[in-house]
Amino acid sequence: MDGSAHESFKPRVPSSLADIGLELTLMGDILLKTIFRRNLNEIVHIAEALCTSVPIVQELIDDARSKGLIETLGARGASTTSALRYQLTESGKSRALDALNQSEYYGALPVPLADFWKQTARQSIKDVNIKREDLESSLSHLVMPEGMLDQLGPAVNSGKSILLYGPPGNGKSSISNGIRDSLGDNIFLPRFLEYSGQVISLYDPIVHTLAKTEDFDESALRRLGPTFDQRFVLCRRPSVMTGGELTLSMLDLNYNPVSRTYQAPLQLKATGGVFIVDDLGRQQESPQALINRWIVPMEQHFDILTLQSGQKFMVPFDTLVIFSTNMTPSVMFDGAALRRIYYKIKVDNPSRDDFIKIFVKTCRHYKLRPDENVLKYLLNTKYPAVDNQFASYQAPFLIDQSLSICDYEGMERHMDTNLIDRAWENLFVDD
Repeated sequence: MDGSAHESFKPRVPSSLADIGLELTLMGDILLKTIFRRNLNEIVHIAEALCTSVPIVQELIDDARSKGLIETLGARGASTTSALRYQLTESGKSRALDALNQSEYYGALPVPLADFWKQTARQSIKDVNIKREDLESSLSHLVMPEGMLDQLGPAVNSGKSILLYGPPGNGKSSISNGIRDSLGDNIFLPRFLEYSGQVISLYDPIVHTLAKTEDFDESALRRLGPTFDQRFVLCRRPSVMTGGELTLSMLDLNYNPVSRTYQAPLQLKATGGVFIVDDLGRQQESPQALINRWIVPMEQHFDILTLQSGQKFMVPFDTLVIFSTNMTPSVMFDGAALRRIYYKIKVDNPSRDDFIKIFVKTCRHYKLRPDENVLKYLLNTKYPAVDNQFASYQAPFLIDQSLSICDYEGMERHMDTNLIDRAWENLFVDD
């Protein structure tokens, strides 16, 4: 993947208020609140705040002026329409305050939910077709068991759910992150959504990574105009990772009673990308309860959310869900739940040969010469004492701890059997 966004993904730049798709009253209230809260008076700045064009803002201002809510201050500099300045009338300020009592939201005009459905279909995760070289590149820092890529590739391209299971410390979380990185293209996501007059915040800078492209050259935007609807952001396909902290309530809309707006749940923020449930089985809710919450979305490709009023509505569920667990799947789930997870891939302990490869790769990562004597000592003395229980994390663990000892004691960084013995004491717990 080259990190670009397909031309067909671009949401069309609105040319009129009708293209925005929102009720005129809602747009008018957001205009007044934005001018009031941000103390704006120039139409260019108002347009930037609303993430739309000057002509569309001009339509909104003209409507507000006809209702006596906005008045013209006159032009600053040359007498061009774009240089006119505006301010709220007393009636406009009163209307803005009333609107703020209903909802504190102001700023970018939200995207109607119906338009979000269309945009999601244009850039669906199910249409992504990664190649073997994409997956190999994103997982190149790992030593993969024979045949693992042959299992992972079709699973990722299917866009269906994946369960990675097996003993701890063998890279299930790293594989999940590698899958995320292999989805290298960019998509467009709304900053905010609108449904039934309610505003839902979708864009999250913690989850979404903005793409660095010519579309974000501000001087070019001013000169040539935007190439896509600025109510959307261009970002990498999102990735949401949760662990033991995941609760069922985090999968519902989060209502803020102060601002009277909603925060999108995690799976909605992951639209078009990957949702990773790490350490499944360590959450407060049982694994079966979590899977039951996902069954309808995973099979029907939509989710159902609920407003404070109790009104339910459907949102797209276009997410590659990856479950990762150290526990036995047949113990955690019943047969019906397991059947609904399409791909079940075991990530097992490495073989002796794979452990050697991991040891050598880790040494090179730390710019160390792989010490043959240390490796022989591990394979012939240390591991036989623990029934040759290899795990992928152990070589990095031992090397990192050995180097920490060197740093602490002022020695040149190196490997020897004495350092391995000292690091080994922290590798296993004596029951």
